[in-house]
Amino acid sequence: MNEPDDLFDRPSAPVKPFEFDADVARVFPDMVRRSVPGYAELVGLTGLIARRVVRPGTCCYDLGCSLGAVTRELLLQTPADVPVIAVDASEAMIEGMLTRLADVPGIERLVPLRADLEAVEVGGAGLVVLNLTLQFIPPERRDALMARLRAGLVPGGMLVLAEKVEIPDAQGGRLMRTLHEDFKRANGYSELAISRKRAALERVLVPETVETHERRLCAAGFAGHLRWFRNLNFVAWIAWT
Repeated sequence: MNEPDDLFDRPSAPVKPFEFDADVARVFPDMVRRSVPGYAELVGLTGLIARRVVRPGTCCYDLGCSLGAVTRELLLQTPADVPVIAVDASEAMIEGMLTRLADVPGIERLVPLRADLEAVEVGGAGLVVLNLTLQFIPPERRDALMARLRAGLVPGGMLVLAEKVEIPDAQGGRLMRTLHEDFKRANGYSELAISRKRAALERVLVPETVETHERRLCAAGFAGHLRWFRNLNFVAWIAWT
């Protein structure tokens, strides 16, 4: 499961739209480590947020859980009676998560759910996490999803939202994209892999501006929000009821 990410170093293979299939699941830990600046810190800090905000008698949701990096932190950092509901539409990701988390303390509290996260009923939640997930939902459906997640939080509950963001300033946007690609180069990705993955993600991962995300949080009815993490063009917020 910890194989090196070489998926886009194959010039003879056609570039197809990116999907979270078995091939991606096989290399996913290496992919996010080499592609998302600050990923390990983002995941670890999300666990510390959970430790502070989640109360007994509530539940946690990791929506778009992939191989369970955030789910693991939720299991380790939340009270012993709190179910952790880990949702992903990919069978390969759910199966990989169950294998990777089999020995984690608190695994009996894990509720794995293979489902479209937009179809999941969220309720009684002390914490909902969308870690690099919303960006894969069609933009026209994001407002309704956010409002529904807000409605599923208990009083005092929180949302953690992490996203790749679009920079509206043309010069700043070019610089940030270049720096992100430099980060990938520094982590061993070839020019071919960078180019082919960019093509695969086009119209699949659709980033939005910081301002768009914050307007959505306000419109969904959150009492407040705070930007607590940034690394290049990756940003995370906490929003509270």
